[in-house]
Amino acid sequence: MGNITVVGMGPGGFGWMTVEAWEAIQNAPTLILRTAIHPTAEEISRRGVVFSSYDERYEKAENFEALYASIADDLMDRAKNGEEIVYATPGSPLVAERTVVLLRERAEAENVPLMILPGMSFVEPLCARLGVDPVEGLLIMDAGELDRLPMDWPTGLIVTQVYNAATASEAKLALMELLPDEYEVVVVQRVGLPDEKILRVPLYMLDRQAGIDHLTSVFVPPLPRGKRFDFSPLTDVMRQLREPGGCPWDREQTPESLRKHILEEAYEVVEAIDMKDEHLLAEELGDLLLQIVFQARIAEEAGRFSMQDVVDGITEKLVRRHPHIFGDVQVSDAAAVLKNWEAIKRMEKPERKSRLDGIPKELPALSSAAKLQSKAADAGFDWDEITPVIEKCREEWKELLAATEEKDAAHIEEELGDLLFAVVNLSRFLKVNAELALLAANRKFRRRFRHVEARVESAGGDWKKFTLDELDAFWEEAKRAEREKKS
Repeated sequence: MGNITVVGMGPGGFGWMTVEAWEAIQNAPTLILRTAIHPTAEEISRRGVVFSSYDERYEKAENFEALYASIADDLMDRAKNGEEIVYATPGSPLVAERTVVLLRERAEAENVPLMILPGMSFVEPLCARLGVDPVEGLLIMDAGELDRLPMDWPTGLIVTQVYNAATASEAKLALMELLPDEYEVVVVQRVGLPDEKILRVPLYMLDRQAGIDHLTSVFVPPLPRGKRFDFSPLTDVMRQLREPGGCPWDREQTPESLRKHILEEAYEVVEAIDMKDEHLLAEELGDLLLQIVFQARIAEEAGRFSMQDVVDGITEKLVRRHPHIFGDVQVSDAAAVLKNWEAIKRMEKPERKSRLDGIPKELPALSSAAKLQSKAADAGFDWDEITPVIEKCREEWKELLAATEEKDAAHIEEELGDLLFAVVNLSRFLKVNAELALLAANRKFRRRFRHVEARVESAGGDWKKFTLDELDAFWEEAKRAEREKKS
C-alpha cells in the first residue's frame, strides 16, 4: 500500500507556495499536478522537478464532476498499487478543491493513507485586494454549481472555476436569475501575479471581459442591508408546486381564486391573537405568509414583480415613513407619529384627491366605517368629546324605531345602517375596534350556543320539546360557567 500527500501550489506565483509544500514537492517519488496550467508549475519545472499532470483529461471529460472523479480514481488506484504520490493542486487543497473532497471520502472508506498539507488559497490575496474581511462571512461556489445558489444569501460571494467565456456566460445567466442585470460584480484575473487585473463591471457584462481563463474568479458583493429576506425554503417549495409537474391544484390558482383564502387566514390570525395561543398564532401567521408568497409567485411568473420586490417595498416604506427613527425629524408622542405618517402618505400618493381615497372598497363594513370616521377626524371633522356621540346613537335608535313602525323596508335598512355607523363612531371614541369587538361577541355566542346544544342533546336532542325560557336558562348556565371560570 502506497500513500497520497496533497499540497497546494498557492494562488499565483511561486512565492505564494508554503515551504512545507515545496519540500514535499522536491522529495516526491511521484509528483502529479491537477493542472500544469498554473504559474507555479513553470517554476517547479525550471527548478528541475519532474512531474505529470491531468491536463489531458480536461478535454475528454463530459463534465467537471466526471473529471474530478476520474482524477480521484486514478490517484487511489496508484496508491493501492504501492506508489507514494504527492498530488499538487492550484491554491489551497482545502478551499474549493473538489478532487480533494473525493479523495478524503475514498481514502477513509478504503484505508488509503492520505495527508493534506494546508496552503494559501486564492481567497487571501483576493480579500486583500478587495478589502473584504472574511470574518463577516463569505460564500464560495464553483461556477458550475450556481444553480444551487439560494435565492438570497447574506454574505459576499466568490465564484471560482470561471475557466473561459462560456463558463462566465453560464455564471452570468445563473446570477441574473437572482440579481439585477446592472448589479456590480468584480472580475479578478491572475490575482497575485504581475499582470493581475481587477475589473468592476455590471453583471450583464461579465462574460464580455477579455482574458478570462483558469485564473479568473468573480466576486459578488453582498446585497445592501435591508435588501435581504430569508424566505428561500418557502419560496423554493412554492416555485416547485407551481412548476410543470407540480401540484395540479396550486398550478390552477389565480390571484382572484385566492382572495377568499387571504381573508380567511387573516381572520384566523386575529382569532389566535385573541385566544392568546402562541403556538396557534405562529401556525396561522405561517398560513397567512403562505398566501402572500403564493400571490408573489404568481406575479413573478407573469413578470410583474417578485417576493423580493414585496419585501424591498415594505422595508423602504417603513424607513421612509419613520423619519423620526431613520432621519432627523423630532416627534413628541405616538399621535404625532401617526400624523406624520399620514402626511408622508399623502405626499407619496398625489393621485388621491380626497382624504377618503385609499380605503379598500371590500373592507368589512365595520372596519370601513371606522376608517372613514378616522380619516374625517384627521381633517378636523369630529366631535371634541364623547357626549354628543352617545346622543347621536340615541337619536339613530329612535329613528330606527320610527322606521319600523312605518314598515318601510328601505327606510328600516337606511336607519339601521345609520345606527351601526353611529355605534362604530362610539367604539372609536371608546378606543375599541368595532370589528374585533363583534368578532369577540360572535365567539362568545358560539361558545354559549354550543352549551345550549349540549344540554338539548343530553335530553334527547329534540329542540321542539323545550320552551324559549328553558333554552334561555341553559344560556344563563353558560354565562355563569364563564364568570366562574374567570374568577
